[in-house]
Amino acid sequence: MKSVCFVLGLVYTLVVCCSPAPTESPQMAAPENLLMSPLESGAELQTAVSVAFTEGPAADAEGNVYFSEIRGNRIIKWSPDGSWSEFRRPSHRANGLVFDAEGRLIACEGNGRDGGRRVTRMDLSTGKVEVLAERYQGKRLNSPNDLVIERQGRIYFSDPRYGSQAGRELETEDVYRIDPDGSLTRVATKPDIHKPNGLIISPDGKMLYVADTKSEPMREARLMAFDIQEDGSLSNGRSIYSFGSGRGIDGMAIDVEGNIYGAAGNNNNPPENHAGIYIISPAGELLKRIPIPEDTVTNCTLGGPDLKTLYVTAGKNLYQIRVKNRGHLLYPSSN
Repeated sequence: MKSVCFVLGLVYTLVVCCSPAPTESPQMAAPENLLMSPLESGAELQTAVSVAFTEGPAADAEGNVYFSEIRGNRIIKWSPDGSWSEFRRPSHRANGLVFDAEGRLIACEGNGRDGGRRVTRMDLSTGKVEVLAERYQGKRLNSPNDLVIERQGRIYFSDPRYGSQAGRELETEDVYRIDPDGSLTRVATKPDIHKPNGLIISPDGKMLYVADTKSEPMREARLMAFDIQEDGSLSNGRSIYSFGSGRGIDGMAIDVEGNIYGAAGNNNNPPENHAGIYIISPAGELLKRIPIPEDTVTNCTLGGPDLKTLYVTAGKNLYQIRVKNRGHLLYPSSN
C-alpha cells in the first residue's frame, strides 16, 4: 500500500455562511426564515488535520478527537493544541468510532485487506482490545460501519457491504444490537432497511435514526427513524427525510435539541445534492446545510470543552466549526 503522509501546519480558513440546501429538489428546500442559524456568530470552517481518507470521529473528555484513516489502516488522535499522533495501527480497517460511558473506545472494523469485520472495545489505559461481535448465527459480519450506544449500555451498529463482495457470508445488510451480556441480536433488516450506514439516538433515548439507501424499485437515500422499545427492539420504522437519488447520509451526530447533523452529498456529481453537513430537525425539516468543500464528506461528531465544536471528516481533512447547541453524547456526558 502506498504510504500516506500528514500535511502538517496546514491552517486555512473557509468562511461559511451555512447556506441553505440546494433547491434542485422540493424535498431539499430550506425554510425561508434563516435568521435562527445553528452556528455561532462568525463561525468559520477550519482545517484541523489533513491526511488521506478520514472517517468516524469521536471526541473524548479532554477534547481530543480520534478518527479513522481507513486507507492507512490506522486510528489518529488529534489534540486541541494542533498536535497529532498515531493511536492504533493496524486498526483492522476501523471505520465508525464511539466512546462508551466508561471512556473506552468502541470501533467498527470493516472489510478489506487486514479488515477485522467485527466490533471491538479498547481500554485506553491498558491498550487491551476486546472483541464484542464478529459473527451472527455462525456467519462472519459483512463490514461493520457505524455505531451508537444508548444509556443502558446497548450498542447498535450497522453492517452494510460496499465494494467487493468476495467472502461475504450474510445475505442481507442489517442493523444489530449488542447487549451488555454480550448477546448479539439483529434488530432491523429488509424490507425495513436495505443498506444501513450512520446511526444516532435521540436525546431522550426513545428513537434510533438510521441512514439507509434502497435500490428498488428506484434508488433512494433516506433518513429512517425507529422507536426503541424497552427491550431494545425496534418498531415503527419510517422515513423522515429523503435525499432522493442523491448521496445520502454517511455518518451523523445529534445535539441536545435533537437536531441531526448528517454528512451527505457530493460536489463532483451535479445535479446531486452538494456535499455538506445537513442539519435536520426531529420532525424531518431541513434547517441548514454547512457546505464542505472536499469530497467525500463522511462523518461528524460534536466535542470540545463545551461540546459545541462540530468536527467533520471529509476527504483527507478533519474540519471543525462552532455551533450554538451542545452535542448530545454518552461520553463525555452532555448532562
